[in-house]
Amino acid sequence: MMEPGLFITFEGTEGVGKSTQIQVAARALEDAGVPVRVTREPGGTPMAEAIRELLLSPRDEPVHETTELLLMFAARAQHLETLIRPTLARGEWVLCDRFTDATFAYQGGGRGVAESRIAQLETLVQGEFRPDHVVLLDAPVDIGMARARHRGELDRFEQEKLDFFQRIRQCYRDRAGRDPGRYNLVDATRPLAEVSGEVSGLMQALAASSRR
Repeated sequence: MMEPGLFITFEGTEGVGKSTQIQVAARALEDAGVPVRVTREPGGTPMAEAIRELLLSPRDEPVHETTELLLMFAARAQHLETLIRPTLARGEWVLCDRFTDATFAYQGGGRGVAESRIAQLETLVQGEFRPDHVVLLDAPVDIGMARARHRGELDRFEQEKLDFFQRIRQCYRDRAGRDPGRYNLVDATRPLAEVSGEVSGLMQALAASSRR
């Protein structure tokens, strides 16, 4: 049987450079001869992207926390079963911009949804499936949000207050602290070349270890 690929996720608050670094990681893996697919959450498939539009679009109608949580996992279920699992089964690696850590951080830490409720849905949708490695790009919230504002119009989440993102950042850091072997905490306040160098080095090391 073909050896399944690795599933690596990129996490962090707004403006920490996930989109840039996931492309850096993909290039490093391709240079190492590893077949790789880049995707994102919420999204990744046509149906999941439609749900993403529902979730991110600013709207006058308040979005209840349970509605938001269920939509996140609805998109994830579609993404997981139609793209992530089949790609990994073919031996390709998958790099994903956000996954369930983001739900624990944003809906849990940010919105205050009980971790147990999120964990129930995690088990329902994913079973025992978890990322093999998590790259957590970390920067103070004020720095990240200043970068996010320079990108243009803010989505529904980006319009939240700073304390919302402070709680998210702390949740991410807490999760990383509980499982340091799987989480790779990267200081995203450094110059871009330094951050990219660390991410590239990490991917090269994972590619090398996968051949042993």
